Amino acid sequence: MSIPKKISPFIWHFVKRQPVSFFIASFTALIWAVNEVLFPYFIKSFVNTISTFKGDPHSIYSAILIPLTGLIVSWVVMDISMRTQGIVLISAFPKFRAQIRESVFNYIKHHSHQYFSNNFAGTLAQKMSSLPTSCQVIVEIFMYTLGSMSVGIIFSCVLMWLASPFFASILIVWFCFHMGLTILFIKAGDKRWELHSESVTSLSGKIVDSITNMTSVRLFARSHFESEYLKQAQQEEINKAKQASWLMELMRIAQGIAGLCFIFSMIFTLIHGWINGWVTLGDFSLISMLSFWVLGSVWYLSYQINVLVREVSTVKEALTLITVKHEVVDAPNAQPLTVKLGNICFQDVTFAYNKDHPVFQNLTINIPAGQKIGLVGFSGSGKSTFVNLILRFYDIQKGQITIDEQNIEQVTQESLRGQIALIPQDPSLFHRTLMENIRYGRIEASDAEVIEASKLAHCHEFIERLPDGYASLVGERGIKLSGGQRQRIAIARAILKDAPILILDEATSSLDSVTEKLIQESLLYLMKNRTTIIIAHRLSTLADMDKILVFHKGEIVEEGTQEQLLAMQNGHFSKLWEMQAHGFIVDDEEDRELP
Repeated sequence: MSIPKKISPFIWHFVKRQPVSFFIASFTALIWAVNEVLFPYFIKSFVNTISTFKGDPHSIYSAILIPLTGLIVSWVVMDISMRTQGIVLISAFPKFRAQIRESVFNYIKHHSHQYFSNNFAGTLAQKMSSLPTSCQVIVEIFMYTLGSMSVGIIFSCVLMWLASPFFASILIVWFCFHMGLTILFIKAGDKRWELHSESVTSLSGKIVDSITNMTSVRLFARSHFESEYLKQAQQEEINKAKQASWLMELMRIAQGIAGLCFIFSMIFTLIHGWINGWVTLGDFSLISMLSFWVLGSVWYLSYQINVLVREVSTVKEALTLITVKHEVVDAPNAQPLTVKLGNICFQDVTFAYNKDHPVFQNLTINIPAGQKIGLVGFSGSGKSTFVNLILRFYDIQKGQITIDEQNIEQVTQESLRGQIALIPQDPSLFHRTLMENIRYGRIEASDAEVIEASKLAHCHEFIERLPDGYASLVGERGIKLSGGQRQRIAIARAILKDAPILILDEATSSLDSVTEKLIQESLLYLMKNRTTIIIAHRLSTLADMDKILVFHKGEIVEEGTQEQLLAMQNGHFSKLWEMQAHGFIVDDEEDRELP
């Protein structure tokens, strides 16, 4: 996806999508700045006209008509400009933020399974939510402050020069000193604000992580521990904020002294010029008003530059969302996967999460279309990795995996996963309605089809008993439902998806025995004429498998039907069967070796 990775090109990429709106907003901001400067000039003309008027006092109105008209026109033009800008930005900035949010979301959703496993969901959400807002603040600073005020200061300098070069010289010297201090201190504080931004993001991620796991906090009575844990993160954020803020305060002290010198220099020059006859009363009004306007504007400008540095640090931190390259990408000419049979083949596959510890080396296995295959072995033996590679959550280092003789690295990831239905051991649901969660299996499905799938998965009964039925919200990750209810929803999703390849990760482990028997009937219906892979923790559930693959330390050490494997004397499967406690395999390969 072609999103610029640097801050300036990134923001410009979205600004130029609405060129007319942002041009009008910028132009009207410049009109405001010019009017702010012209206002004192009309006051000067007004004062000079009155102070030098020698005719009939009643004729004064005709004498001040021109400066008075200038004042009124200046005010009206400025007001019209500001209202025009406000109307334009009513839609421009929300659209600007939405486009950033959408583009970044579309980028990060293509990150690999490992990326999301390694990053706090709260941290990613914080970066994604802060990025559009911070980008808007940066645009506003450039448009309203750096652009418009710079033009205003230049116009002020010109008007002062016309009054006397002395005033313009004082302004230029003070401005250069003030902005020099600003740039010097900001360069020194840039790294500090960047570190502060990182600490804010980290803190947000830890808060979300604690809230998400609040059930565990309560079950282990760790409320005080979590408070202390977050307090440490907060203290780090406070310390880094202080380090950066102190530098800014020192800068403002120096700028305050410089500003005082600027104002007294202007006042002294005005008085000196009036005594010597080269300063008029109107010049007093013009120079005084412009001096205080410029002083306030430059102070605000330096403050906004400080804000700009902070927001740039936030954007820089947030842009790590898109500066990290996608780990698993579609081939340049990837085609949609077409599955007619569902034959899966591993050919000399080598894969490692860590280069020094390969999971599979030269693994070759063929899963015929329509067969039901069971996977057994200790935790860490490679069963889940085997399934994740079929889903292409990771790229292999060597060999190839094919489905119906199509290399999965040469097809689109969306089409690959669209042909596979996975029912995990611990399903996670969206905080949406039950109807929406089940329909996620096939978005275009009708309500009647959703209900039919629910009946087959035996979740229609408990859904009907809920006060809002299918309109019931399930809570974050489905926390309002029991484990068995979530699993039945996942089965309903898979039934609705109707994919030719089915993967079950002990899909009935959270069900009571009565419901499990009912679900088994639904699963048998679901597995019919489909290539099915079942990760089993209870070996007794594999009796109907066409073949069982026995994994041990990344190798398939045995394969066959349950009867064939049990008939092997001192075989790996038969020993697993003997070691099984209450129908479950001992779950730690490293701590418990086979006899």
